[in-house]
Amino acid sequence: MDSPSPARRPSEALSIYADRLDVGYPTETVVADIHLELGPGQSLALVGVNGSGKSTLLKTLVGLLPPRQGDLAVLNAGAGQSPRRIAYLSQFHTSGFILPLRAVDAVRMGRYANHGLMGRMTRADDELVMQAMEQMGVAHLAQASLRSLSGGQQQRVYLAQVLARHADLLILDEPTAGLDAGGREIYQQALQAELGRCASVVVATHDIQEAMRCDQTLLLARRVVAFGKGADILTPQTLLEAFGIVITLNQQQVGVAVVEREHGHGCDCGDPQRGAG
Repeated sequence: MDSPSPARRPSEALSIYADRLDVGYPTETVVADIHLELGPGQSLALVGVNGSGKSTLLKTLVGLLPPRQGDLAVLNAGAGQSPRRIAYLSQFHTSGFILPLRAVDAVRMGRYANHGLMGRMTRADDELVMQAMEQMGVAHLAQASLRSLSGGQQQRVYLAQVLARHADLLILDEPTAGLDAGGREIYQQALQAELGRCASVVVATHDIQEAMRCDQTLLLARRVVAFGKGADILTPQTLLEAFGIVITLNQQQVGVAVVEREHGHGCDCGDPQRGAG
């Protein structure tokens, strides 16, 4: 992997710039020496087993965790300094189980960063909310209790919440979890629409074909196994290094996903503040 010169500075046009970046927790580095650049309208897939560092890197990008070392610029600012311009989908959603929300209420939360909890929603906000629900095929569920929906329907609602933000950068942690084939197709179409308006997307995924569709792929195993165009770096050898199994891909395969077995890369499960990846 080619590393940027130490003297190089990020371009203002970049959505994400990382150089010699270490991510992790106060007493532990999870992944070290990350180098990447992502421009507007580009997508990046993070691929690896649970515990490989995917979620840790995502949390660092959105400012939930500070970088342990190195340089990181997100939307030409420090991580976490541009909350209105970033939409983050985590693996865990507590609001729908703590509060008696309707589906439309959950999606409307995607607009709160622009107005605050007590701010008045405008007609433009309402239009973005309904447009997002229509994109994800859940407009007919707007008045339904979030708790009453299936897992796949809830995931579509949370994806609609992300779309409603109309952000410049989307950070998605396992966005297709719980989605059936139809839901994954709707998600892919929505993602292409976001890229088409020059938003940038970072997605943590186990789906090798989804990674192949992204502009860049970062393959992780508590270290950087490979970084580059998916078609170039997702080889049987690198997948063996990352997953401990050999996967043979061909041009006709679609929807290939890695099903994990017990792996020795160390899980983040011991700390309740840590994500699975």
